[in-house]
Amino acid sequence: MTKPLRIEVAGQTDVGRKRNHNEDNFAIMADFGLYVVADGMGGHASGEIASKMAVDTLHEFFAATADDPERTWPYKMDRSKGYEENRLITGIKLCNLRIYEQAQRNAKQRGMGTTVVALFAVEDGIYVAHVGDSRVYRVRDGVLEQLTEDHSLLNDYKKMKRLTEEEIANFPHKNVIVRALGMKDTVKVDTRFEAPRAGDVVVLCSDGLSGPVTDEKILELVLANHELPACAQALIDAANANGGPDNVTCVVARWIE
Repeated sequence: MTKPLRIEVAGQTDVGRKRNHNEDNFAIMADFGLYVVADGMGGHASGEIASKMAVDTLHEFFAATADDPERTWPYKMDRSKGYEENRLITGIKLCNLRIYEQAQRNAKQRGMGTTVVALFAVEDGIYVAHVGDSRVYRVRDGVLEQLTEDHSLLNDYKKMKRLTEEEIANFPHKNVIVRALGMKDTVKVDTRFEAPRAGDVVVLCSDGLSGPVTDEKILELVLANHELPACAQALIDAANANGGPDNVTCVVARWIE
């Protein structure tokens, strides 16, 4: 019998160089094997509220369902998916509803929302879930692969039209996301399953990292920094060295034998 891989994780967040407060949140819920990055939006500190609600709601839902799998869920299970994947999707849908309802109740918070990326380690692998343009990357055998697809206007355009590098660089609505938690009372959550291998490193990050820092640079820093807290800090430092235009957050996980 092969021994299960162990996972080690570190996370870090930073306000960046241009903003005066941090609307990102992250969580390392090692008890549940759940790791989350949320990038809030909405101004007046509402983004901060939305991203914190996402992290807190996921924690609360996973804590409740850890002890009582038979607990009544707020959403029907998708029979085409297993229990754990349903658990992750349901937790995120619940975050969405809570943020949406809170924004409807409070005029000052109208329009607030957040992206979310989550990594859920289960017995035979990991589920990756995401809404918005925060990303999950995997580094395996010296190669970086993006495991998520941005829910952004730019990405929609890229799929419809073959944009040149220059057109992508000059795209006027780079920050417009087409899917986020809190926009509507329901949300579609994208998920995928991956089987980790020893030595895999996975990076969850807000666009404050993936925007100013190239994929090549992210790969270089992951390979150069074996200690995960140093790796997370190096990634944040790179975003800030490139102007730090946004809050920047990352969670870095590695699988070891």
